[in-house]
Amino acid sequence: MNKKQKKVLIRIIAAALMMAVLLLLPLEEGSWIRFVLFLIPYFTIGYDILKKAFKGIKNKQVFDENFLMAVATIGAMALGEYTEGVAVMLFYQVGELFQSYAVGKSRRNISQLMDIRPDFANIMVDGQLTQVDPDEVEIGSEIIVQPGEKIPIDGVVIDGTATLDTAALTGESVPRSAKPGDEVISGCINMSGVLTIRTTKEFGESTASKILDLVENASSKKSKPENFISRFARVYTPAVCYSAVALAVLPPVISLIIGVNPNWGQWIYRALTFLVISCPCALVISIPLTFFAGIGGASKEGVLVKGSNYLDMLSKAKIAVMDKTGTLTEGVFKVTKIVPKDISEDELLMYAAMAEVYSNHPISRSLKEAYSKPIDTNDVTDVQEISGHGIRATVLGKTVNAGNEKLMASVGTAFNQANEPGTVIYIAIDGQYKGYILISDQIKATSKAAIENMKRVGVRQTVMLTGDSKSVADIVAKDLGLDSVCSELLPGDKVQKVEELLASKSENEQLIFVGDGINDAPVLSRADIGIAMGALGSDAAIEAADVVLMDDDPMKISKAIGIAKKCMRIVYENIYFAIGVKVLCLILGALGIANMWYAIFADVGVMVIAVLNAIRALRVKNI
Repeated sequence: MNKKQKKVLIRIIAAALMMAVLLLLPLEEGSWIRFVLFLIPYFTIGYDILKKAFKGIKNKQVFDENFLMAVATIGAMALGEYTEGVAVMLFYQVGELFQSYAVGKSRRNISQLMDIRPDFANIMVDGQLTQVDPDEVEIGSEIIVQPGEKIPIDGVVIDGTATLDTAALTGESVPRSAKPGDEVISGCINMSGVLTIRTTKEFGESTASKILDLVENASSKKSKPENFISRFARVYTPAVCYSAVALAVLPPVISLIIGVNPNWGQWIYRALTFLVISCPCALVISIPLTFFAGIGGASKEGVLVKGSNYLDMLSKAKIAVMDKTGTLTEGVFKVTKIVPKDISEDELLMYAAMAEVYSNHPISRSLKEAYSKPIDTNDVTDVQEISGHGIRATVLGKTVNAGNEKLMASVGTAFNQANEPGTVIYIAIDGQYKGYILISDQIKATSKAAIENMKRVGVRQTVMLTGDSKSVADIVAKDLGLDSVCSELLPGDKVQKVEELLASKSENEQLIFVGDGINDAPVLSRADIGIAMGALGSDAAIEAADVVLMDDDPMKISKAIGIAKKCMRIVYENIYFAIGVKVLCLILGALGIANMWYAIFADVGVMVIAVLNAIRALRVKNI
């Protein structure tokens, strides 16, 4: 609780004690002494509300909750309802204090969840480690990050090894390793070892700064419910004020016309009760707070939503279109199968890796990584790279041919053709076929479960778009249980396919496209909602997408939709509950059934319940 909140709490306690004492004193009803004494707790608790109401009138911005409270309580005091006048102001301040505390708590939670802004950077000056403001560090500078410190600026490790905690960015607790040559991003926490990093960006352009700006500016992009509430409040508040005036004046005037003695006090009291009930605090406060909490809770899970409008749209996602490579598959070629003939698997892999020792082709690198042992280049001679076929080399005195069917045909050896998804490397040693090695892009471990979860959260159609061959794409789509797949596509073809799907959906349905945010920028921009996945450190992804998933786990797609659905469910719960209670109490107030105490519940009670409900949007861990 901050100083301002503590001062309000002291005023509430003081006013409540004074009112309790006054209620115990034997004061004569309607006496001036009783009126003057009740003014003390009234002004103690309500002077700031009266001040704000006066400023609003002065600035020609009359119709707000301060004006409603001021008119209602002054009217109650003027009618001799001193207890109710003070009580309305007292409970209104209790509600305001609670709301202020709840919003502050929500902001503190989000600040902790997004606690990635570094306080300093270490640089070496005259042999001494010196802390400087990250803004002062230029591109290409060398900074030192010690265990327990945040990496302040994006860069490349030039010395040292360490494990990095990326939980604040990705929501994942599994640490990542960093070694010389690795790119590292700001916001990660160094858990072990001393790292020397050469910066590649200025602090203002680093990942941590971009993410913080994204979260902080998310509130500027309003959702439909928020825009509705803003328009509603502009019309609603003046309308209820004029209705209150009509309620206070018309019935007595009609009574005079028909010759009945008018009870002005009764109708004015009803009008004042009507004003207290009508205060739209619950809606005006709880709806933006719900979106704020939802965006903050999602941030903790590594899901960055660029505005509450995208949460609204994401909750209506019915078609999920996904890129294959890097989204549903690892995007990294690996040896996935070794099928030897008259030789061991290890020997077959060894000959293939040694034959490819001088090549930097991704296929060659995957073979060498799978072999993982040091290779003596003196054992490899007469290397020939045969374009479009493969490689021929002398390995340990034997002629090794490693490549495709064309290479085997040129060698003149019989071989068993493999019909499997991926790249098949056939190996012949001294003219004899010795088997094949399959290299493919593996499906991510969580991709199948991710597709199932998307169905669970309401996605009716899942589509995969890829530039890969039809045979590979069909196998991946079948394994994952996708509804449809389009293969052998160029980047422009992907946009065309998304256009076709957009034309096929209804107006209330939303289409999401999930890609890596770099090669898929045109499609991300064309979809209703573009989701960039695996965007840790990717500027292009953060710029192009509407929603950014900071790691490469496809399960985060359904989590993002689930968070959006929970947030919107809470928003509509608050709207229906607040408006429903208001309308009921307004009718009861106009009929004289509801008094000021009902009014206090309709205002303060509803606001407290709505705010408590809004804070639930922060809890997204188990979605």
